[in-house]
Amino acid sequence: KHIKQSIPMYDSMHDLALKISDFFLTEKPNVYDLGCSTGTFINLLQKRHKKKNHNIYGIDEIKKMCLEAKKKNKKFKNIKIINAKLEKFKFKTSSMISSFFTMQFIRPSRRQLMFNKIFNSLDWGGCFFLFEKVRYPDARFQDIMNQVYFDYKLDQGFSAGEIINKSRSLKGIMEPFSTNGNIQLLKRAGFKDIVTIFKFTSFEGILAIK
Repeated sequence: KHIKQSIPMYDSMHDLALKISDFFLTEKPNVYDLGCSTGTFINLLQKRHKKKNHNIYGIDEIKKMCLEAKKKNKKFKNIKIINAKLEKFKFKTSSMISSFFTMQFIRPSRRQLMFNKIFNSLDWGGCFFLFEKVRYPDARFQDIMNQVYFDYKLDQGFSAGEIINKSRSLKGIMEPFSTNGNIQLLKRAGFKDIVTIFKFTSFEGILAIK
């Protein structure tokens, strides 16, 4: 699992999810951020909903990420950072679950079980934010979008070497699905209300409501 870099695209996704969260957080909800990394999103979420009596759980499999997340959120008593494997973690009933580029690191053979677990843990009317890198069904579109994103990262100050090394480091680790593949995972889990809320080249955000 890799640290999510601080570039405008991620800020836009966080801002969008925060605004939509206003419609789903009750007075005392349990909220989960899966693959919380350094805890940026849950920090923003707490500040936005600080008047509500809620519990926010950030879960990450990487101990280093959890230590950084704990430092960033140490003043918030209702935020709990948990170092655990998502596939083995037992969720409490929750009103909102977010996942920023995390499901794509779960083995394809185990991914449906993870989606099932997410659906079952949500209250009726609760929501799941799924942000993932997606594959295009057509090789030509895939090639175009790969080159567009390469140029985008160059514009953000990354060197060509850094971009290539990052791509190599993800080989055999990250396995993104297509848009339809992710939607089918959600539907098989039980979600019926599903909508795309974000799209930028090969990056997509989906809101699913139970």
